[in-house]
Amino acid sequence: MATIYDVSVMAGVSLATVSRVVNNNAKVSEKTRRKVLEAMEKLDYRPNASARSLASNRSDSVGVLVSQLDGPYYGTMMAEIENALREAGKHVIIAAGGGNEAREREGVEFLLNRGCDALILDVESVTDQYLVELCQGSTPIVLINRYVTGIADRCIYLDNELGGYLSTRYVLEHGHREIAYISGPLYKLDVRQRIEGHKKALKEAGLPFDPTLFFEGDFHEESGRIGMNQLLDLGRPFTAVVCANDGMASGAIAGAMARQLRVPDDLSVMGYDNVRFPQYTTPKLSTISNPIHQMGKMAARWVLKHVYQKEQVELAGEFVPELIARDSVATRS
Repeated sequence: MATIYDVSVMAGVSLATVSRVVNNNAKVSEKTRRKVLEAMEKLDYRPNASARSLASNRSDSVGVLVSQLDGPYYGTMMAEIENALREAGKHVIIAAGGGNEAREREGVEFLLNRGCDALILDVESVTDQYLVELCQGSTPIVLINRYVTGIADRCIYLDNELGGYLSTRYVLEHGHREIAYISGPLYKLDVRQRIEGHKKALKEAGLPFDPTLFFEGDFHEESGRIGMNQLLDLGRPFTAVVCANDGMASGAIAGAMARQLRVPDDLSVMGYDNVRFPQYTTPKLSTISNPIHQMGKMAARWVLKHVYQKEQVELAGEFVPELIARDSVATRS
């Protein structure tokens, strides 16, 4: 097996010069760099990753901790992060926290122990204080989908209260007054913020929030179907259902159609997130944009700027949701 010494002999340069080429040091002429690279190719030399890490004090890896690994929402976010970092010659190590505080802490420790140059965290259960203390360590941290006072410059997040407000206001503008709500799990901050926006829109319209027309789901399609069935079984009249994500909205539509209800003629349904698949359902789902792909890319660019000095652009922290009007909400006369 070829060594760095063999490369230096064939290229006719010092060991230090070979090391600089391996670590992309700019202090090497292009002519010398080509000689070293040609020698590495002829000898089939593969630089040892651990040795490179020791020489540069970088692992060229970024840890990413997300709540879950499945589904279009997190898949889109992780893909954007990985693409942006891979283009810059960096790699990601991914762990899942599962919305559990102990698992989220374990995931953070796992990534720190792997020598990651920075961490991108989508965490829901650890405390703000834990995150503030974590940011005081030697490994740079950027948060996605969360705002924490005191480390706002490290937070990339969506105004979820505004999103919840826009969602319900749109339904109200179409004449609906009896509105049910299917939420995500209430331990999640973004879920509670969307509900606050929902209540704000109802209050502006002079309508009370009816807790009997409320169902707590888990963000999966099946909980949307179950929620729709339970709401219909109450025997309480409602003409629209606002859902906290597109997956549950799709499940709610399936549940309504199984009960011989037409969407949106008999019952209007509103989603949230604007993931890809509801654009192709029948009816096409009206929803609220949650630009998770942009937020994922922004988190990666934060790392490239603050850790690797590869970005010079201004980075946005707060993203603003937008209404995406399609076919699943009908006007109520």
